[in-house]
Amino acid sequence: MRRATITGWGKCLPPAVLTNADLERVMDTTDDWITSRSGIKERRISHVEASDLATVAAKRALAAAGLEPDAIQLLLVCTCSPDRLIPSAASFVHAKLGVVNAAAMDLNAACTGFIYGLSLAGAMISSGTIDRAVVVGVEKLSAFMNFEERSTAVLFGDGAGAVVLEPAEGDDGILAVDLGTDGNLAELLTVTHTGTEYGRSYPYEEPAILMEGREVFRNAVVQMGASASNVVAESGLELDDVDILIPHQANVRIIDATAKRMKLPPEKVYINIASYGNTSAATIPIALTEALEDGRIRPGANVVMVAFGGGLTWGAAALRWGSRIEPVAVSDAALAPTDMTALEILEARPRRTEP
Repeated sequence: MRRATITGWGKCLPPAVLTNADLERVMDTTDDWITSRSGIKERRISHVEASDLATVAAKRALAAAGLEPDAIQLLLVCTCSPDRLIPSAASFVHAKLGVVNAAAMDLNAACTGFIYGLSLAGAMISSGTIDRAVVVGVEKLSAFMNFEERSTAVLFGDGAGAVVLEPAEGDDGILAVDLGTDGNLAELLTVTHTGTEYGRSYPYEEPAILMEGREVFRNAVVQMGASASNVVAESGLELDDVDILIPHQANVRIIDATAKRMKLPPEKVYINIASYGNTSAATIPIALTEALEDGRIRPGANVVMVAFGGGLTWGAAALRWGSRIEPVAVSDAALAPTDMTALEILEARPRRTEP
């Protein structure tokens, strides 16, 4: 059976850092409150659009795979914070990346988006429909940050991660995927006043992230643990065979609960939430890239990735890593520079006060 495998990887984090101490200056919160409830110490705030973040991450992934842009046949941009609704963020990335032979589209499964995108692109490669794809997870959730909502404003950050998928040459590649959704719980985690709702309210209300934290937490713990366990079983592996778990970085307590459900020791779980917060669809490809940079993934490693997000959606993928853990080449792609601080970027966001 033909499998899809990851041959390239890359990330892009904007330079402006928003610390918990910064948030203490503009809202009723403390570093202790944020850290104890989420594990987050800081996050990045982007001065550019999501498509710019995605492009840099994708260029770095292409270089790591040793491929030119014209070799790509599918570009999937997984995001719930695109530059615009029409056209897709993928269209902008398509032009900036130069993947002239690729079909391009966005995929929105919120924080689970990257797993959904990996599944779709992997299935197209497995079926022989395409040979090479770029899957990007990217978010600019700072656009929806509301300093009056302490429970959500402290959680989210901006960033992008990307992978290149190609047919596997050995026994490596995606072994199993598990996806799920419960639309009855959609209102538990949502961004209001976006899409066709935009501008309907009077007085005008800005888009904002709303979340029922306790219910989301409870469902995340159950579904992430179950989904990850499912792909391990479907792969023909045992839980002891898992070399590294790369979970969605939403809350360190959710990550710990998922690892305990899978009976995995801390050294087998990759966590970077303290540095970036929740970057939604971007968390897993960013963490995957850093796990490789840190030497946490070795040739032939059994890797499990799992996520949970708005929708409510969840998903997991199990894969066996190939023989290469070093990039073929390193891209010099970079974001346009900025002298603005994270708070200055947030304060400069345009706001409407009238419909």
